[in-house]
Amino acid sequence: MEIFGNIAKAAKDFFVEGDDAPGTPVTGQPQPAGQPPFVFPQGQQPAFNVAVTQPEQRHLDHIASLLAGDGKDFAAYMKMVKSMAAAGMSGPLLYQTAFNAFAAINGTTVPGLLASASKFETVLESDRNKVVERHREKVGEIKVSNAAPSTLMQLSGQEQKLALEIADLTKQLQAKQQQLIQTQQQLAEEQQKAQLALASYEAASTSALAELQAHRKAAETFLSSGGTAAPAK
Repeated sequence: MEIFGNIAKAAKDFFVEGDDAPGTPVTGQPQPAGQPPFVFPQGQQPAFNVAVTQPEQRHLDHIASLLAGDGKDFAAYMKMVKSMAAAGMSGPLLYQTAFNAFAAINGTTVPGLLASASKFETVLESDRNKVVERHREKVGEIKVSNAAPSTLMQLSGQEQKLALEIADLTKQLQAKQQQLIQTQQQLAEEQQKAQLALASYEAASTSALAELQAHRKAAETFLSSGGTAAPAK
């Protein structure tokens, strides 16, 4: 039957792939056509603050290196399961057929296979704890003694310093603005005083000039006509 032919091909492809040197990291490969994406069980989804549509290749390679065993462990069994799933199998038949083929080659037992899965889970959880701890250190949530501050912490410190400098400059600017307002008020008062003084002077000067000119005109009129002063009685 066609499905058994596909299964045989999947098993052959799997074991050909398994000829690579043990421990060689597996680079991220696209999923075979028709293979459903892995879905986390309900309640076990990782909590991310930032939405990630696709992990970076370096992270995929790192995780693949953690799952690279000796070809006789649960990671290798998973590869066979995925290969047979791509061939059209699913459900209990998929996992039982894959185990039968895997055990026939490696002599694996169910308890041993499940124990291997537990070891990989421990490796992944331990690695995640280390990465999370390094991340918390980088963002300043925890401090490691005798360790140089991370780039994030350096930038955070620079940000705080600049924020304090800006706050200080803002206070200085506000003080200067207040001084400017007071100076402008004093300037307006002095300008008004100067205008009033000038107006007062001009009024006095104009009045004096007018009085002088009037007396001069009278003097010219009376004195230039040859008139003499009236004799005293």
